[in-house]
Amino acid sequence: MGRKYFGTDGIRGRVGDAPITPEFVMRLGYAAGRVLAQRTAGIKPAVLIGKDTRVSGYLLEAALEAGFSAAGVDVMLSGPLPTPAVAYLTRALRLSAGVVISASHNPFDDNGIKFFSADGNKLPDETEAMIEAAIEAPMGCVRSELLGRAKRIEDAAGRYIEFCKSTFPSDFDLRGMKLVVDCAHGAAYQTAPHVFHELGADVIPVGASPNGLNINDKVGATHPEALRRAVLEHRADLGIALDGDADRLLMCDGDGRVYNGDELLYLIVRDRTRNRHVPGAVGTLMSNFGLEQAFQRLGVAFERAKVGDRYVLETLQQRGWLYGGESSGHLLCLDCHTTGDGTISALQVLGAIRRSGMTLAALTQELVLYPQRLINVRVHKDFDWQRHDGLAAARTQVERELGQDGRVLIRPSGTEPLLRVMVEARSDDAAERLAQRLADAVAA
Repeated sequence: MGRKYFGTDGIRGRVGDAPITPEFVMRLGYAAGRVLAQRTAGIKPAVLIGKDTRVSGYLLEAALEAGFSAAGVDVMLSGPLPTPAVAYLTRALRLSAGVVISASHNPFDDNGIKFFSADGNKLPDETEAMIEAAIEAPMGCVRSELLGRAKRIEDAAGRYIEFCKSTFPSDFDLRGMKLVVDCAHGAAYQTAPHVFHELGADVIPVGASPNGLNINDKVGATHPEALRRAVLEHRADLGIALDGDADRLLMCDGDGRVYNGDELLYLIVRDRTRNRHVPGAVGTLMSNFGLEQAFQRLGVAFERAKVGDRYVLETLQQRGWLYGGESSGHLLCLDCHTTGDGTISALQVLGAIRRSGMTLAALTQELVLYPQRLINVRVHKDFDWQRHDGLAAARTQVERELGQDGRVLIRPSGTEPLLRVMVEARSDDAAERLAQRLADAVAA
């Protein structure tokens, strides 16, 4: 059954436009609270609400709190806190659910709501469907003596900082390392710099002065040029860039080279194979073909999920594997956390560097990423690309020409009348030429 409000990562949109309005968010809190109450067998449920640094977080936090309270659910408020921190604290505090108010890497005037279950995982589809059904029912209110109470958790950031540090090898530290840490003026500004500093690093914070309007604004994982400039300016050893809710990671070495999620996933898995068997790893349809080949050389199976860290996690759980991620920097290390965590992923990379004594460049030298060319072709609303004879013929020719030296990916946009045509090949020229051939076939 299709979902009306929930997307692949919660409910998201422009603040003030449906569904991100105070009235809807209050109803959402009430609906989620009623679903939780049905599942807790007479025990009063409690939830944690965290948020990033958007100015709209105050508004939506109050609306959610009112909805939960009306449903008889106690609320704990953490203030600004990374999305993965909410997942961790929900589990550590034995709460019924966790809620994050964030639009991740989007501009400040967007916002969203996403939920975690009691075990720190994203809600299953069936629970989201139950919440959606409950939203459509009239909103009520429990009796006064049953109303939920709210309180603020004063040590939320400190608890999470200690959890992050616990994932770093106890026999290593970061003394002697100068790190630039770009927090994207987002949720990690009070946590990430402290994690690396307390492990011994000389930390230079960037993007750590949020004002409610500057989240992700020319900083963070979506704008790695800011990280690169800071690393070169301060002559740092490495740079770490997170996004607005701190579940995404990119890194930069002292020479100013930026490493994406594919490269960092490879490095982490390669490090793990040194002392244990890693049966497989999960990427997405957009993961580079070079990553797949590099894993084959390591003897690690590789599977592609749909785009979205939610689907990477689902595939990992189905396979019983531990490591996966996206090129954008969502990385999952399920031996450390139940969800993607930019700070913890960075610690896994730093642990590999400490263990090996090698640089980022040396640790990833066996991974050769293929040039990619993506062309968005505008099509009419009902365009059926799978039955387009000209495109099918062109694809056959392109795949024959590529052989084992590249791949083709064709997929429709989920939000616009566009067909996305991507080719990976050994050279930029071949990727450009073959992608254009496919695009021309669509337009013909």
